[in-house]
Amino acid sequence: MAKHVVAVVGRPNVGKSTLFNKLIGQRLSIVEDTPGVTRDRIFADCEWLDHTFLLIDTGGIEPKSNDVILIQMRRQAQLAIESADVIILVTDVREGLTASDRNVAEMLRKSGKPVIVAVNKCDAIGEPPAEFYEFYNLGLGEVFPLSAAHGHGTGDILDAVLEHLPSQADGDGYDEAYTKVAVIGKPNAGKSSLINRLAGEDRMIVSDIAGTTRDAVDTIVENEFGKYVFIDTAGIRRKSKILEKVEHYSVLRAYMAVERADVCVILIDALEGFTEQDSKIAGYAHESGKACVIAVNKWDAVEKDDKTMRQMKEKLEKDFSFMSYAPIVFISALTGQRLHTLFQTINTVKANSEVRITTGRLNDLLAYCTARVQPPSDKGKRLKIYYMTQASNKPPTFVCFVNRADLFHFSYQRYLENQIRETFSLTGTPIKFIIKERNNKDTKA
Repeated sequence: MAKHVVAVVGRPNVGKSTLFNKLIGQRLSIVEDTPGVTRDRIFADCEWLDHTFLLIDTGGIEPKSNDVILIQMRRQAQLAIESADVIILVTDVREGLTASDRNVAEMLRKSGKPVIVAVNKCDAIGEPPAEFYEFYNLGLGEVFPLSAAHGHGTGDILDAVLEHLPSQADGDGYDEAYTKVAVIGKPNAGKSSLINRLAGEDRMIVSDIAGTTRDAVDTIVENEFGKYVFIDTAGIRRKSKILEKVEHYSVLRAYMAVERADVCVILIDALEGFTEQDSKIAGYAHESGKACVIAVNKWDAVEKDDKTMRQMKEKLEKDFSFMSYAPIVFISALTGQRLHTLFQTINTVKANSEVRITTGRLNDLLAYCTARVQPPSDKGKRLKIYYMTQASNKPPTFVCFVNRADLFHFSYQRYLENQIRETFSLTGTPIKFIIKERNNKDTKA
């Protein structure tokens, strides 16, 4: 299911980043009392009343400015607005309603998106200052007093956001018969070429120029292996290499594609080999709990002998040691080599991510594991795992009830994870643990 998107916009230096940090509960955006500090959009999950949506922080909009940086920031904000379901317009009560505020409001009105006006720096408790009421002149409906620095008024703003968000049940229009596959990787790894080959037609522009694909594009493929929605994404570059501002928007779309996907195919260029950026891209899919396949593309162009594939596989297993569960497939989008294997592997990892294991079978395995390797101890106190049960799937998540969570060392969790994988053949999916003490404290792992 695609996450809904909420964009925080406004002219420079009205407190957008302070509000963004307050809403997500951590300090991601740089906050400084200088106009234009946030030049690139930043996005993070925001939770409110059991709803989760993607919140985007933007650089300030100066609609009439000819300054190069401000023009780029305005373009960034416009792209955020285009991808948003709801927009929070932040203004400053101390400076009053400005011409820039009116211009930004006009831009938002043309977008046709729901807009919530937040009048920031209403720091005093109680009735807002008289200047607050002039912001109704923007003609955007209800206006909310806000103190982003202290958190006053954020609850009312989030309530208003939820009122305007489409129903979570809307989904993305695909039923459960379709497996959603995000093809992710560096620019020019062959993502569009691969999907064109899988679809049997040229659906996307293919060139050797990095960054040809700007948006996430859906391609439906139905064959003897099943029904699929392949989501082609713009290549994810290192931030230092994102020179053209529109590419920040492409990175956001790629991350959103991962959120929508059942399976992520991490495409590696066989000619270039593993890079640090491949690790970061794969890490995002891993942290999102997605089933993953590592596909090594352009294998037809590699000079090889009978040892080349084995040596490459061993190197990649070392490079991707943090996600050793992901199977590796060697393919060629150009010739179609081993694409049937890719389909079969996608089916396998998706099924494994959806697996349900009964509590009885889990605890039989737990008894075997603890008898074979004793749980760790510290200062005479040994870890006791009373029992284990599966809480959810996609990815498989297991709750372990223990006497002391601090004794449940990472190494012993990894041991149990490996035993669960081996016993229940959970290739291709991450596994998560939730550790609960008898006093009901939760620790996620």
